[in-house]
Amino acid sequence: MGHDAVLHDRAETGPVVVALTARAGGVSEGPYAALNLGDHVGDDPVAVAENLRRLADALEVERVVGMTQVHGSDVAVVGSDSDEPTADAMVTVEPGVALLVRVADCLPVVLADPEAGVVGVAHAGRKGLELGVVPRTVGVMREHGAAGLRAWTGPHACGRCYEVPADMAAEVERVAPGSASRTSWGTAAIDLAAGVAAQLTAADVLVEQLPGCTIEDDTFFSHRRQGGTAGRFGMVVVNRGPA
Repeated sequence: MGHDAVLHDRAETGPVVVALTARAGGVSEGPYAALNLGDHVGDDPVAVAENLRRLADALEVERVVGMTQVHGSDVAVVGSDSDEPTADAMVTVEPGVALLVRVADCLPVVLADPEAGVVGVAHAGRKGLELGVVPRTVGVMREHGAAGLRAWTGPHACGRCYEVPADMAAEVERVAPGSASRTSWGTAAIDLAAGVAAQLTAADVLVEQLPGCTIEDDTFFSHRRQGGTAGRFGMVVVNRGPA
């Protein structure tokens, strides 16, 4: 994957572009410095708008479509004229529509079938993992013609750091096998990437994990590490369509 002023990582699979942002490259200040993409966390809306414009420019699209994420499992099907939906996953079949999932400890997921031209994103925190937001996204994409799906999961609070009460870890493991973990200091934890990878594998989707723990690495925003006041980085997918 290559680099750009606001793109921490980028890959192309046929006409599909998958991109990851970090903290560098934007104009926000304080705990939101610098490329905060979240417009709901207390940052200056003008700064967030400029950050989103820079992201769109880097991807060579007119705009980036985000979501109002609510830790649910709703999947919105969107197009170039869509308003920002209240959902935790989006799917599009339109070329040139860039979909953004924003996170700061939760797991960002990008999915694509380059041949069918169907792409999607999902926001998988603990609740999203329990509710099956990623398998639901796969289902909606297949309803719209996707077949050979690939997935990419991004930096998040890893299974060595994402401490939760033991009963919570057990409950998540019950509904999402493979997600239970232990912190590096020996307490109960959740491994979001492992849980989602198990769900994707069960759905016959190939998955690639991009490295990075948001709690260990301040390259990325972290709600937990920054005491609850943090910006949001993101993963984006866009199908450029025929050359």
